[in-house]
Amino acid sequence: METRELRYFVAVAEELHFGRAAQRLGIAQPPLSRAIRQLERRLGVTLLDRTSRTVTLTEAGSVLLREGRAALDAVEAAERRTRRAAPATGRPGLVLVAKAGASGELLLKLLDAYAAEPGALAVDVLLCGPGQQERLLRDGRADVGLLHRPFDSTAGFDFEELSTEGQVVVLPAAHPLTSRAYVRMADVTALSGLPTPRWPRPDGTYPDGPGPEVRDNAQLLQLIALGRASAVLPESCRAHLRRDLAAVPVLDAPAVTTVIAWPPHSRSQAVAGLVQAATRL
Repeated sequence: METRELRYFVAVAEELHFGRAAQRLGIAQPPLSRAIRQLERRLGVTLLDRTSRTVTLTEAGSVLLREGRAALDAVEAAERRTRRAAPATGRPGLVLVAKAGASGELLLKLLDAYAAEPGALAVDVLLCGPGQQERLLRDGRADVGLLHRPFDSTAGFDFEELSTEGQVVVLPAAHPLTSRAYVRMADVTALSGLPTPRWPRPDGTYPDGPGPEVRDNAQLLQLIALGRASAVLPESCRAHLRRDLAAVPVLDAPAVTTVIAWPPHSRSQAVAGLVQAATRL
């Protein structure tokens, strides 16, 4: 299959309308219809059930839509990484993605350790919101990333585990729960009296709930200090807490494992060097 055919099919499968798909692709409808028929003949399957009024996906079409999206994403990622390997400056570099406000000490040590290696490349650090590291790694805008399980998925990546830590609940310093040596998740929900924040989904929308909408850690900590929210965070956040905040260990919160991850097809010596520096730490 050609990438052009995949793009045509994905557009029709997402729009479920040949006219809208043709408009989206910037082509006329007849050649689009011919291309889809040719693709079906080549594969020997029916991808779309068509009537005079509707277009629906067959089971085979649903499979190709899922696989086609992944294939097109991989092509775009390859294009980005290839361009980055030979930038206009003539000096290639790496892009490391990490969640803003997380693993700050580890990130600093990692960058220093890698910079001391012979032949180390320049590393651009891309800081993002929660859960965005996966997308940036998959679409080629980053070469390697720091992910945090169980919050981030490592499915489809190669990775090495770097550290594991417990979690704490972050509260206003004067909150009654801060006098305890530890709490449990039920205490956070029932006794804190503070709602949990709502982070944006990948599409930018927020889930329903009573907690405030937050975009980054700085905004979150400000809301906690104002008594508008509480949050369960990795224990390493203690190092950066303001004096008007306090952290209490949460005994039954899941442990958080920080991993360094990269696309499985990567053969970059620079990525390998960065990963080796991370595991030595």
